[in-house]
Amino acid sequence: MDVTTKELKEAIIAALNLEGMTPEDIDDNAPLFGDQGLGLDSIDVLELIVLMEKKYGVKVINPIEGKHIFGSVATMAEYISKHSA
Repeated sequence: MDVTTKELKEAIIAALNLEGMTPEDIDDNAPLFGDQGLGLDSIDVLELIVLMEKKYGVKVINPIEGKHIFGSVATMAEYISKHSA
């Protein structure tokens, strides 16, 4: 399954209830966490994990890997594309 970043951005916006935000507002390579990019927090990462499992059938098992996977929309899309059935 090849996941487009636009499709993933739409799913993230819906899962995190980012009202008023559009896929165009999110840079593919901007950090998802911290002061830059979307500024998400640890609660949001749980929502992203659930999103990946329910929508794409992909599980994040290794927490160390998770730090890279959730680095940006682009890294999430790449991981989903490589690991989805």
